Amino acid sequence: MAAFSINDIAIKGISCCIPKNTERNIDLELISQEEIKKFIEVTGVEERRIASKEISTSDLCCEAAEKLISSLNWEKEEIEILVFVSQTGDYILPISAAIIQNRLGLSTHCMAFDVPLGCSGYVYGISIIAGMMKTAGFKKGLLLAGDTISKIVSKTDKSTLPLFGDAGSATAFEIDEKAGNIFFDLGTDGSGYKTIIVPDGGARNRVSEDSLKVNKIEEGISRNSCDLVLDGMDVFSFGISQGPKTVNKLIEKFAIDKEKVDYFIFHQANMMMNKMIAKKLKLPIEKVPYSLKYFGNTSSATIPLTIVSELKDKILNRSSNLLMCGFGVGLSWGTMLIEDAKIECLDLIEL
Repeated sequence: MAAFSINDIAIKGISCCIPKNTERNIDLELISQEEIKKFIEVTGVEERRIASKEISTSDLCCEAAEKLISSLNWEKEEIEILVFVSQTGDYILPISAAIIQNRLGLSTHCMAFDVPLGCSGYVYGISIIAGMMKTAGFKKGLLLAGDTISKIVSKTDKSTLPLFGDAGSATAFEIDEKAGNIFFDLGTDGSGYKTIIVPDGGARNRVSEDSLKVNKIEEGISRNSCDLVLDGMDVFSFGISQGPKTVNKLIEKFAIDKEKVDYFIFHQANMMMNKMIAKKLKLPIEKVPYSLKYFGNTSSATIPLTIVSELKDKILNRSSNLLMCGFGVGLSWGTMLIEDAKIECLDLIEL
């Protein structure tokens, strides 16, 4: 079991950036009014922010990072590590983190790399950056996490189109001996890798003429092999099973008093799934915030986006114990608890 703790690393601030363009599910012509109303009832997703052709994930994350660095009054040359968590980087190569390092004007001595994870990516990203800062003694670090999943979703696939939105985030870390502990439980089950997949476009299945042919899967679902494929039933079963397991493992491993956790922030997969997870864990409804209604599933950005949009004022000027849990593509999962967090959350940024 990949369970461990890290100390002396503090989350100083979180900033999130969303596209200006809003797409309401009720306006979609792909789905009948009866179907979309049922979809909204089940998933909780009423609208999503969709990036324009010119805006990529790195643009959203850079905008969030610039505002956060400025708000914290950080000197850019002090940032020694940059981690970019995303499945929708600018190119297959080079890494987007290198482009972002230059774009933000960070020192060439700054370590920068990509982590191509989705739903569990924010928790994994924190474990990586906190662990490396602790080991190497880096004073300041920056985690950028987000996706523009709308760019790889078929516009003629009713199973994915109304679910996913776009967002980017920036989270600032600093060495701080007064910081509380961060506890982690991470895991992977690669036997389910086909559950959420883009079949073509990588080195195994290169893009060909056949890749771009649109195939009708069933009524209301047509896509090509470069589009996202999501097995909804398998994802649902995985989420309601693994979500509670990883939270309970963390609580048991580190003897965490669940009553002292101020908020449980889950990856925003869909409302029915998340409510079932919360019910299994017997969590008070007021301790489980949701942002699905306005943003949908934004992959690795869902947790920071939920913190910024739903908890900004509630955690302002106070110490909070925050449990975060992500699960999905891979299949993978990650849960963490940060003790006595004092996080500055910026207002939502639109680009």
